[in-house]
Amino acid sequence: MIVKKTLPSIDDGDLIATLTGLLNTPSPTGFTERAVSFLEEELNDYSEMIKTRTRKGALTVTWPGLNANSPRALTAHIDTLGAVVKEIKNNGRLRLSAVGGLNWNSVEAEGVTIFTSGGKTVRGSLMFHKPSMHVYSKEELDAKRDDSTMEVRLDEKTASAEETRKLGIDVGDFVAFDPRVEFTNGFVRSRHLDDKACAACILSAIKALRDSGLKPMQRTTILFSNYEEVGHGAAAGIPADVVELLTVDMAAVGEGQNSDEYHTSICIKDSHGPYHHVMTNRLRRLAEAYGIDYRADIYPHYGSDGEAAWTAGADMAVALIGPGVDASHHYERTHIDALTATTRWLMAYLLEE
Repeated sequence: MIVKKTLPSIDDGDLIATLTGLLNTPSPTGFTERAVSFLEEELNDYSEMIKTRTRKGALTVTWPGLNANSPRALTAHIDTLGAVVKEIKNNGRLRLSAVGGLNWNSVEAEGVTIFTSGGKTVRGSLMFHKPSMHVYSKEELDAKRDDSTMEVRLDEKTASAEETRKLGIDVGDFVAFDPRVEFTNGFVRSRHLDDKACAACILSAIKALRDSGLKPMQRTTILFSNYEEVGHGAAAGIPADVVELLTVDMAAVGEGQNSDEYHTSICIKDSHGPYHHVMTNRLRRLAEAYGIDYRADIYPHYGSDGEAAWTAGADMAVALIGPGVDASHHYERTHIDALTATTRWLMAYLLEE
């Protein structure tokens, strides 16, 4: 019988509470200050960690380790899909410009919050411009959903562009989609599990290790990036002396994929190419040593902050792990088993000699 290595226990309730709080904090790319403040508050009691904001607005956390001869880094992003106001239409409704890889069909009829430049919030719904079954023809109802046919119906008495502007709304205001977080039977359903689930896993790993009086084997920089959904999140923010970067991002679940909602996964290759083979294999052996059941997978339409760092010229090994998430960039779902397995893998990596 093979005896597996042990790790500190994880507080599942705290993990879910942290994730829920983060999911309920709006943070479309370009409007992430609230989410960054949320993370800072979560780490307020960790005086041994150096917390700084990059000029780009991301949060970096430096955790001194037992050694500093081979510094490491973790990254997860806290920016999400969203939109900005493109136009105030003559009927008082809003036309949007998508932020990130958004499929309009996936957010039709979702509740939204508009954040005005003056600090107000206005509620509404994202609607197809001809939504009523009792008014429009089948051909009209079946028309393509795109940025010309979708509009925000405001929960205000407005029927003109002038009346909408009097609410304080203007072109360029950020729009966040309601996450609709629900935890039931071990499942977490919500928008924006990509990638707030992984940020919560990192926080959970930190708390579990620290509560057990443990430190990482190497000095570790944790970058909570804020521009991943538009492709350049970790292009800056990783110290130049870091030897390897473990990117923590969701595993895409779907037909033909090896990943599922109940396991953590390691990505061998995505649309940008393969990850670092030696580091990836080491992580696989590490998971096996700790009895962490994982899946290996390839994602055909996917990119990560690790590749953003590589593209920017970072000379480091990069690998990618994360919990399986169903319906990515839609109304997403994962399971507590995938979250805790990812958290355990992170702890194993941080403690690795």
